[in-house]
Amino acid sequence: MRILPVVAALWIAAPALAQDATPAKGIYTCTTSDGRKLTSDRPIPECLSREQRVLNPDGSQRSTLPPFLSPEERAAKEAADRRTAADRLAQQDAIRRDRALVLRYPNEASHQRARNAALDDANKAMRISERRIKDLTAERKPLLDEAEFYKGRPLPAKLKQSLDANDASIEAQHVLIENQKAELVRINKGFDAELARLRKLWAGTAPGSLPPLGEMQATTPAPTPKR
Repeated sequence: MRILPVVAALWIAAPALAQDATPAKGIYTCTTSDGRKLTSDRPIPECLSREQRVLNPDGSQRSTLPPFLSPEERAAKEAADRRTAADRLAQQDAIRRDRALVLRYPNEASHQRARNAALDDANKAMRISERRIKDLTAERKPLLDEAEFYKGRPLPAKLKQSLDANDASIEAQHVLIENQKAELVRINKGFDAELARLRKLWAGTAPGSLPPLGEMQATTPAPTPKR
């Protein structure tokens, strides 16, 4: 067994231990892997891979010396500690989000008002596009009437340009309408998922204990309270 290099590494890695390695500072005790109980006035080499108790002169426990870790073990422990810290922060964030959600929507009526407001915005945009299509269709009629004079012949460049621009504008409005229809579906799905979560929270489920809403969660602004 190459104990001396390990002991030397322990002193290098934890110089504070050297200050405790005197009888006046503390008594180290541990049980080896083969069951032997050892006591010393400094860290015990046979127990470097095990936890060691540090006692006061009266026998009471003062502290605990954790097992010595190799560089690989230390790196793994630090990575695990970081994951644990990240999980703890994520849990705290989830609790805050759930509490904010319940504060924002104390009942189903307030949530429905927010849904209606979000849907109304999308429906308004869709109605604007529909009105624009009607206007563009009306603007197209005289262009088509004029084009009748050139039946079987090439259209004048200006007339053709006007018809093409009208076609492009109508197509763009149809695309906007389809986008708004998709937005209505997205809004409803988001509010449905949010409402399912709220019903559980309203019923007493602990904040932060539910799975995340995911990408479908609605992110609409809170409704303005009525005065």
